[in-house]
Amino acid sequence: MKHSIATRLADLRALMERQGIAAAIVPQGDPHMSEYLSDHWQLRRWLSGFTGSAGDLVVTATRALLWTDSRYFLQAGEQLAGTGIELMKDGLEDTPSIASWLCSELSRGQRVGIDGMTFSAVAAEDLRMRLEADGIVLDAAFDPAAVWHDRPALPDARIFEHEVRYAGLSAADKMMQVMAGVKARRADSMFISALDEIAWILNIRANDVTYNPVVTSFLYLTDCGATLFIDPAKVDDAAAAYLRSQGVDTLPYSAVKDFLGSLPASARVLVEGGRTAASIVELLGSRAVKAASPVAMLKACKNEVQLRGVRDAMVRDGQAMVRSLCEIQTRVAAGERLTELDVADILRRHRSASPLFFDESFGTIAGYGPHGAIVHYEADADSASTLEPRGLLLIDSGAQYLDGTTDITRTIALGTPTADERRDFTLVMKGHIALGAAIFPAGTAGAQLDALARQYLWREGLSYLHGTGHGVGHFLNVHEGPQSIRLNYVPTPLTPGMITSNEPGLYREGIHGIRCENLVLTVEAMTTDFGRFLRFETLTLCPFELSLFDTALMTPAEIEWLNEYHARVREALAPGLDGEALRWLEKNTRPLTL
Repeated sequence: MKHSIATRLADLRALMERQGIAAAIVPQGDPHMSEYLSDHWQLRRWLSGFTGSAGDLVVTATRALLWTDSRYFLQAGEQLAGTGIELMKDGLEDTPSIASWLCSELSRGQRVGIDGMTFSAVAAEDLRMRLEADGIVLDAAFDPAAVWHDRPALPDARIFEHEVRYAGLSAADKMMQVMAGVKARRADSMFISALDEIAWILNIRANDVTYNPVVTSFLYLTDCGATLFIDPAKVDDAAAAYLRSQGVDTLPYSAVKDFLGSLPASARVLVEGGRTAASIVELLGSRAVKAASPVAMLKACKNEVQLRGVRDAMVRDGQAMVRSLCEIQTRVAAGERLTELDVADILRRHRSASPLFFDESFGTIAGYGPHGAIVHYEADADSASTLEPRGLLLIDSGAQYLDGTTDITRTIALGTPTADERRDFTLVMKGHIALGAAIFPAGTAGAQLDALARQYLWREGLSYLHGTGHGVGHFLNVHEGPQSIRLNYVPTPLTPGMITSNEPGLYREGIHGIRCENLVLTVEAMTTDFGRFLRFETLTLCPFELSLFDTALMTPAEIEWLNEYHARVREALAPGLDGEALRWLEKNTRPLTL
């Protein structure tokens, strides 16, 4: 593999030399600005060997570097070892940005090559301005994928309707809502690249991207109907009839540029610059109206049908989690040999027993002991640890059900926990409880709440580098915006109907990792003379590891929150459980006392 990477980088450098490119940037990206990519667009992974979902590769004639964030520092360090690719730890004070590094390395007049279909218009313009300030030229017509001769084909999975009984609104109704937002932004049409937005608007799904039931396509919306750009092989007779019934025409996926180029000069096409390829926005030229997509908020604020489905999905998922955790702890205690890969298999087996199960919502993270400190650890046959009746096991997993998406992390003890393990776990849980119990004014953004989850760690000189919460889709991407809970400011307010994760953590390299995650729903709390106030309703239903709590570090209010949560978990899950799983639930939801 290391030899293959060296050969691939050599081929890329040869292409760069032929085209006069001094440096090439290969992002983790596709023409839809997706976080998770189909195999066809995994160029950065193919070139570098790094499999994380975030990271950009920069290649010059003599050096190759990969920028990634704190979730992947340990993983990237391991996967890049021996490749000659240098790890750049993005977000740290002493790590320059890609643009700054390029300006320090290149000379005036040299060219930086990117594929303008895999960079957003906003990112490309920002890069262009920063490079041009130092006399460096950005060439957005470079195609680094030209060296990928055995590149996988585009996904060809058939699409299917996500029925209104799950979605709550028809595609025709959603298109009307979106077009109202388009007109409010002084445009007469909209071009949409984001796959989750297209799937949500049209109530269609597929399995084009692992774990994300999206459809590889583009969408053009007007008052008179819509045009979906999609591979015809993906649309069978039933899907074609459904799309026609909603006023949607189809054209081949490859026809999108010709179509947009033929639009009249008077067209006013709304595009979101951060989620639309630079090449598309350049093609539209003066016809482009750059503004925030109206789809993001509509999609983020779930309707009552969706929320009813999510609550039902949480019960099924919680029961599957209880069966899984019970099985894992019982088998380890009995001396059976289980690995981290077995943990993922156990979870999938129990979840897939539901008739509404479609897929996992992401690859299960099962990190035992030191592996738990690798935030997005992914076990394989070579790395998978064998579980022993001691230490901590971090399990971050979720499922895609037709009626909702789940994402849950539990850290469990496989033996008698140590005082250090209990202390670390309790500090994380104090932050989890503080955020989960928060009441805040309407209009509050996630960054204004983030410190609630970190405060107890900070007091001890501890912290974590990832965000505390991300939005979650409805039978869609497990990571969605526009809201988030994190240190850096994202202005979108937490709004009723939004589902967001609550997942503080603590990671001690070489020792253990701890993360405690529930999904929470923003709901109304009260209205006073001081205005509207909101709170979180916890949706996830699964016990936390009682043996890991150090009650000496907890307040009576925190213990009360935990006991009330566990009572609700027991009431919701017990009717669907029996035998050993039921006994495990009852034992692990008993009241905690000081």
